[in-house]
Amino acid sequence: MSNKIIKIALLDMYKGEPNQGMRCIIDVVNRFSPVVSFEIFDVRVKCELPDIKEFDIYISTGGPGNPMIGDGNWDVKYYAFIDSLNKWNSENEVKKHVLFICHSFQMACLHFGLATVTRRNDTSFGVMTIHKTKEGLTDSLFEGLADPFYAIDSRDYQVVQPKLSVFAKKGAKIISLEKIRDHVQYERAIMAVRFTDYFVGTQFHPEADPISFVSHLRNKQAKEKIRAMKGKRKFRNMLEDLLDDDKIYRTNETLIPNFLRTAINDLMKTKKMLSN
Repeated sequence: MSNKIIKIALLDMYKGEPNQGMRCIIDVVNRFSPVVSFEIFDVRVKCELPDIKEFDIYISTGGPGNPMIGDGNWDVKYYAFIDSLNKWNSENEVKKHVLFICHSFQMACLHFGLATVTRRNDTSFGVMTIHKTKEGLTDSLFEGLADPFYAIDSRDYQVVQPKLSVFAKKGAKIISLEKIRDHVQYERAIMAVRFTDYFVGTQFHPEADPISFVSHLRNKQAKEKIRAMKGKRKFRNMLEDLLDDDKIYRTNETLIPNFLRTAINDLMKTKKMLSN
């Protein structure tokens, strides 16, 4: 943490595909300027990963494709990198904080052996209600959010079938679940996990803001695809949800800022303690 600036590494998992996610993440990170600085690392295209000694906080993004398949290069190095961060935290007083989003979250759940990842029967896309678990009610990540709260969901895969004995052994906790669907006999997907005190992840997209999402919907091809997938009524309901100040706006203003505030406060407190 040289020059008293906390350094954030943004791990780009988008595989070079156009997206609004990174812009949204940078927008949130910039709210903490000048306390923090950030650098982007293209993991899946250029196999770039940061030097863990140089950075304090890590945000690993969502991305396209099957989380169970890599190319045998970037994915192997990415998993080794996650292990090195975990090892660092077990050996050092100044901890590394990590937020895994969507694709990265699925990969982390697989890597830590916590659950199964399966392909969904259909694509989940739009505004979803997220329900806190008992552990999630007191988790700092969700502080200030109602139960349930609302988030943007966009995925073809899902984390299900938690291995509770592994959760217990590792001290990990499920902190939120998918919406309750009484009329459909499918298992509720795991929507967020507290892997450790310093690693946390979400299946949904906490970085998403209504402006970028509505901008995406202005694309005629995207609009028609979503209407065909979800129907005109659900499409209209989604637009109403996007414009509600207490839904996606609230999550965007709360969740990643909670993660960053918790991490920054921990880093500053530890550094001050060590300097005394």
